[in-house]
Amino acid sequence: MSQQCLVFLIAAALPAAASIQGDSTRGASVFEQQMCATCHPIGGVRRGSGPDLSKMAGKAFTPVTLVAGLWNHAPAMWTAMASADVAAPKLTPQQSADLFAYLFVTRFGGGPGDSVRGRKTFVSKSCAECHNITSPGATGAAAVMKWESLVDVIELSRQLWMHSPQMRQAAAAKGVKFQDISAHEMADMLAYLKSLPQTKSLQTKLAPASAETGETLFKVKGCAGCHQGANALPKGGTFKSAADFATSMWNHSAAMKQLAELRPEEMTRLVGFLFSKQFEQIQGDASRGEHLLNAKTCNGCHKKSPKASTPYEMISAVWVHGPAMKKASAAKKASWPKLTEAEVSDLMAALRK
Repeated sequence: MSQQCLVFLIAAALPAAASIQGDSTRGASVFEQQMCATCHPIGGVRRGSGPDLSKMAGKAFTPVTLVAGLWNHAPAMWTAMASADVAAPKLTPQQSADLFAYLFVTRFGGGPGDSVRGRKTFVSKSCAECHNITSPGATGAAAVMKWESLVDVIELSRQLWMHSPQMRQAAAAKGVKFQDISAHEMADMLAYLKSLPQTKSLQTKLAPASAETGETLFKVKGCAGCHQGANALPKGGTFKSAADFATSMWNHSAAMKQLAELRPEEMTRLVGFLFSKQFEQIQGDASRGEHLLNAKTCNGCHKKSPKASTPYEMISAVWVHGPAMKKASAAKKASWPKLTEAEVSDLMAALRK
């Protein structure tokens, strides 16, 4: 898919902390205003020597991933910023959540899709049998260029959910086999549909709402009645992308009970719940974390445990206090400690105690 400015609200709440809703539109602004784009391109738009932050598709990316990456590379980034006469940003936890939301969707919102493969898939999956690009299809299906769901992946998921029974019937009437779609195929088709002259200027958005109200709706709409035990949702890493979610709604629609219509705002709440809860269960070991506070020399300066116990608080701490920490480390002739994602999780577990 072409470069996107997606809206993606992600609540990455920890059990002991209030939810912070990240907004990728705000995150895109943070990325620009804090001069991240000076070094880091997004979507192949080269402006600096840093790595393209949208080219990590296929790798796990969570708030903890971002913490570890920023921590480990921060000294080099501060040096590069100083050379470029760029002030180091001071991010709040909210801005950190917004930045994660932006980076998440640029990596996984469909970015790895291939428009050439997508065109072939659009035909081979028989989508083109009913859906024309610029005009209504023979069955009356709306022209692709008129799809509101092209710029709203949650609405695409809702449309797939609400209309899949009719689409299954239409496929049967035409003698066409109803086709399952993989997340990669969905990303490819979206890349193709967003690359067309009539659509390539559109900005895609993904805007989940409150995780808390979404959890209530998950029960009220009867989703929790089936999704329990081995089928319980959400599970960590269940939906790695918007395409994952959309294809799940499509592929499993025949097995799911569509007992009630979902309004657009209701789907945003459900997605808010399902996406955010993936990041909630950070599996860290507090005892290992306490050991790390000593082994990584954190306690050499921090006589009391730092207050940052969530990923977004830790990202904020890196940028707000990091330069001073680097200076203090240099004064003590101590090297900057590296942290793995597992160690970050352990540290947060210790700090939450």
